[in-house]
Amino acid sequence: MTEKMTGARCFARLLKAYGVSHVFFMDAVLRRALAEMEDVGITRILGHSEKGVGYMADGYARIAGRPGICMAQSVGAANLAASLQDPYLGHSSVIAFSGRHVAAMQYRNAYQEVVHGGLYAPVTKFHAQMEVIEQMPHLIRQAFRETTTATPRPVHVDVAGLTGDALTPFEAEFDLRADAAHAAVPAFRPGADGAAVARAATAIARSQRPVIVADRGVVISGAGGALRALAERIQAPIVTTLDAKTMVVDQDPLSRGMVGLYGRSCANHTVDEADLVIFAGSNTNDHTTGNWKLPRPDKAVIQIDLDPVEIGRNYPDCIGLQCDVRAGLEALAVAASPARHDDWLAHTQRFVDDWRAAAQAELESDAFPMRPQRLCRELTRVLPANAILVADTGYAALWTGNYVFLRHPAQTYLRAAGSLGWSFPASIGAKAAAPDRPVVCFTGDGGFSYHLPELETARRCGLKTITVVNNNHCLSQGVRNLDIAYQGRPEGRKSDCYVYRETDFARIAESFDCLGITVERPEDFSAAFDRAMASELPVVIDVKTEFAYQATLPWVPA
Repeated sequence: MTEKMTGARCFARLLKAYGVSHVFFMDAVLRRALAEMEDVGITRILGHSEKGVGYMADGYARIAGRPGICMAQSVGAANLAASLQDPYLGHSSVIAFSGRHVAAMQYRNAYQEVVHGGLYAPVTKFHAQMEVIEQMPHLIRQAFRETTTATPRPVHVDVAGLTGDALTPFEAEFDLRADAAHAAVPAFRPGADGAAVARAATAIARSQRPVIVADRGVVISGAGGALRALAERIQAPIVTTLDAKTMVVDQDPLSRGMVGLYGRSCANHTVDEADLVIFAGSNTNDHTTGNWKLPRPDKAVIQIDLDPVEIGRNYPDCIGLQCDVRAGLEALAVAASPARHDDWLAHTQRFVDDWRAAAQAELESDAFPMRPQRLCRELTRVLPANAILVADTGYAALWTGNYVFLRHPAQTYLRAAGSLGWSFPASIGAKAAAPDRPVVCFTGDGGFSYHLPELETARRCGLKTITVVNNNHCLSQGVRNLDIAYQGRPEGRKSDCYVYRETDFARIAESFDCLGITVERPEDFSAAFDRAMASELPVVIDVKTEFAYQATLPWVPA
């Protein structure tokens, strides 16, 4: 059944029909549709940059389990495209709308216009141009369909008009039906082929040293319970990527920690010594596999993934289960015979014990200035049982991924897929998706500086986050390579390449009418965090840490 209405009302009502609760945007875009959104109860979050609102939509999508919406006008479209790299790499469902001049103004040096298609091609799975009003319901439905099926990734719709408002004033007959399956991720849960499951079960029965590598696909599929059930049945230790850290609490007897280049040596040794590696929802990238050495090419591999093009991409002789990850794990748990691998579990537990013993000195260090591991230990102690911890890329992910221990199943961990500065705006989006849960952002001074103005957004919109800044006034991750670059020459002004001035982020937070707290000693962090939790304002805890302190990198095969 169709209804006659303006394009603006159609736009707002269709988003509402798909369950959209928030839209993150940078003015000026789709103003008539924004006005209609007020009437249907969609919260509009005006940010301070296109990249910021794109990251907010990403954080929202990862927590809500449904598409996050971001929008920008034509001149901001390039910045918005840049924000989609992280959700593209992080397998996040984001829909980006931008304005573009109408066709009659193209190729004539129209004000503020560049061609958008090429900007979005590398960071989206679908790009479309909405040229006439009749396309509106079809392309909005298609955007939701594309972003929620197979591997979730961003999509982009370019709407006619500099601000996307060339079509919205006009009336037409619209069909406002939404495809319910595409309001959330995953849209479909196909089962695994029975013959493939049988082959995998046979490989598991032959294995004496199996391990399961859980990655982002386990999170997307909500497969934590199925993962644990299979591991228990076949007595396989579990290692996770940082993206799947949420899926297993650290004290679980089957957990062997985070795997890969940003992981723990104990997890890497476990994968290296396994005779069967079961990849669950993993694209087997270089970080996860230690540059494709974990596992080595001669090891047996089972790969479970919804996207058929990922199966065998880097391990071509694998047994592939092309299906929803949860469905695949559940099918294997039924088909696989129960097994006991007590010696293997004990052997791999010793890797964990050795790693913890080696890490303990830094976790308990009273060094002044504070070391990042000690900061992570203090954060572990106070992190609420239902908290969402959002980490930036680089060292922020390495520190939190390995040294903040998740002790409660309801705790959630998100980390950037690679974009420095992502974490703070992403934490704002996460808070919009989960207003009743504490949201804690962990970032360095370099990362936090990217999107400082979004403190005003958080304050204005009542989206309280607690941001912990590991403030060592430098980009410490680059120091190793800079040292290599300067070998055999005077050090000179090497500091130009990684050192910042010391910055008082607590005072900056206060200037935004937020709460700012400075912490210099480990014993003061708990009280600072309690004060942050008690406040109704967005909070920045500026933690002064050791300058350019270097992380111990995990063991990987030569």
